[in-house]
Amino acid sequence: MASSARIDGVVDARFAAVRDAFCENFDLHNELGGAVCVVVDGRVVVDLWGGYRDLASTRRWERDTLVDVFSVGKGLLATGVARLAGSGAVDLDAPIASVWPAFAANDKAEITLRHVLSHAAGLPAIRRRLAPGSMLSPELMRGALADETPWWAPGTAHGYHVNTFGFLVGAVVERVTGRSVGTYLGDEVTGPLGADFHVGLRGADLDRVAEFRWVLDVPPEHEPSGLEGYELMRYNSYWNPSGLSGLGVVNTEAWRRCEHPSTNAHATARGVARLYDALARGGRVDGYELVAPEALREASTESVVGEDLVLGRPSRFGLGFQLTQPERPLGRSPSGFGHFGAGGSVGFCDPEASLAFGYVTSDMGPRWQNPRNRGLTEAVLAAIG
Repeated sequence: MASSARIDGVVDARFAAVRDAFCENFDLHNELGGAVCVVVDGRVVVDLWGGYRDLASTRRWERDTLVDVFSVGKGLLATGVARLAGSGAVDLDAPIASVWPAFAANDKAEITLRHVLSHAAGLPAIRRRLAPGSMLSPELMRGALADETPWWAPGTAHGYHVNTFGFLVGAVVERVTGRSVGTYLGDEVTGPLGADFHVGLRGADLDRVAEFRWVLDVPPEHEPSGLEGYELMRYNSYWNPSGLSGLGVVNTEAWRRCEHPSTNAHATARGVARLYDALARGGRVDGYELVAPEALREASTESVVGEDLVLGRPSRFGLGFQLTQPERPLGRSPSGFGHFGAGGSVGFCDPEASLAFGYVTSDMGPRWQNPRNRGLTEAVLAAIG
């Protein structure tokens, strides 16, 4: 299929429909720039990129272009925690306060890492209005969360911890490993895999980043008047502080450098697929045990399911991973797991099909049913039969 956009890379003949779907993203779905990579049985069968890496459409997307993949980073963080759990370095059922004493304040003494990983901790938002830019300081955000009172009794319900997830989990990782969360993930997860997937960019990596197109470019500075209860919780989950989700700051160096693993991981499609290829193979690849098999099974097994108090629709999570749902499949079998990101980026694997998938984009498309990732996913699943 011919496309108005320049598409580079390679695709196995069996997966030619994936290239067609990728072309349609540019021709029919307003794609600015992006990439897709598919691995089956440990072999790369699709590795495509195209479009532009700047908002002015003057600089071509390159093979190694990085882009913010938003919540796809939660899957990377979930992998890092599963690695720690498998080695015995963390106890998922111990109170977080055992390694972070200040966290015990205001009815949080019994909250565990398992609660946070399954979005059941009751801490998806901060009530007290924070100053713009606060999300660039993990310590400031963690301090605010340590002072917070849960919105619901931990473990009694679940609601997507959109942005707080990374600060909470990261605080435990840093206290256990003695390294920043981004450094730990680079040292123990993406580095050994050779996966181009980062939390907190440095040096030459900053020169490889694509600009992200977000139709709204001015973040809300103040919450709307009259919000209370769960309405306030849902609003603050995304917008307290302003810029928490990346709006207005996503293309700044400060955002790219900070370690906000819920929201600002940067990756290539190849890097995302490489991570999930390792997970599809049971957590061990090329002689490196990324995650102990039992820990990976636990992390990718259903922990919560049902109505999500933040999203207002059903969701299904393991321990940090989103699990496949009929309306948003992550593979063709019930074992599929991974994570979507705002704008449509996604990484997942289907161990039963020996399939790993990564897609990255630089445009804020629909968050729930995104035609770009859906078209690519359907083409892949049709090709594997």
